[in-house]
Amino acid sequence: MGTTNAFGTKPLDPVRESTSQTDPCPLLLQGAGSFYVGGENRRSEALVSANFPLHHDILSPSGTYTAHPMYVQYKIPAVATRVPIVLIHGGGLTGTTWETTPDGRMGWEEYFVRQGHPVYTVDQVGRGRSGFDPTPINQVGAGRAPVNTLPPIATWSHEGAWQIFRFGPQYPHPFPGIKFPLHAIAEFWKQSVPDFNAALPTPNPTLANLSALAHRLRGAVLIGHAEAGTFPWQTALLNPDGIRGIIVVEGGAGPGLDRGVPVFAKIPTLVLFGDYISQSPFWTAMVQSCQRLTDQIKAAGGTVRLIQLPELGIYGNTHMLMQDTNNLQVAQVLDQWIRDTVEEPGRAVLATESAADPGR
Repeated sequence: MGTTNAFGTKPLDPVRESTSQTDPCPLLLQGAGSFYVGGENRRSEALVSANFPLHHDILSPSGTYTAHPMYVQYKIPAVATRVPIVLIHGGGLTGTTWETTPDGRMGWEEYFVRQGHPVYTVDQVGRGRSGFDPTPINQVGAGRAPVNTLPPIATWSHEGAWQIFRFGPQYPHPFPGIKFPLHAIAEFWKQSVPDFNAALPTPNPTLANLSALAHRLRGAVLIGHAEAGTFPWQTALLNPDGIRGIIVVEGGAGPGLDRGVPVFAKIPTLVLFGDYISQSPFWTAMVQSCQRLTDQIKAAGGTVRLIQLPELGIYGNTHMLMQDTNNLQVAQVLDQWIRDTVEEPGRAVLATESAADPGR
């Protein structure tokens, strides 16, 4: 008998339970691996902290290092017939967002590969395998810079994430009909990492790296989530070359983006939100900001659509809809939009025949 979590259910073993979905055919790839995009060489006198315990005879605090590269993990299907997709995670998270779900089901990375898309999953600069720049921290530790120059760093609390991710109105109480696999919430909490974005230079180096990646791929759809929801738009402002489509998943449209409307009007765009929006003033404002921008893009002749999933009869989705129990149904909505609007423009309108959730 396994132990139960705070919600009274037995946690899943992600390995043992990975066959809980209907098993698809084997995943066939012609290639898989990783590489880095961007980065710049810098000199520093604070590469090692003064109290670092090992190898001071080998690790010199002075020297050249590479700052702000972006890690990219790729999977190329055996038969790659579709447009490449770039997956960009949100705040306090890494590319794990798009991989296996916390309860061991197929994530969007694998789903899109199975649909014929080469998929490129990134870790934002300053996050995960892209690493962060230790120099500002070490300078303070060595007494060469004042304490108030320490870079701002943030990590989500369980309680704060619960509300902002729309798992429920207040921790640990869930919304009725929620699709997030709460029995595996302990696995999701482990995905949270320190967020250094506020310490990065402006513009965020991730944007230039995304532009370089889209150019390298000779055309891709950029899918940004949450904090990175604006990244596809911001990347297009830097250089629209190589951006064949933009998908904003649960992101806002901050000030200044309206100046990019003439650029955005030339790139097919989909903005997607889940459920429970009206129960959160924060998310209501996010939707309104996106609605204003998409209205401007449409008025400029652009191909753009904003969807809240309940409009399609799909209910119960949280901010982490790529990990919800109906995550593949949501992915199908995106994939059909890509096929109809990016790959075969003008061929069809996004289908809305998804059945309403009887448990709503």
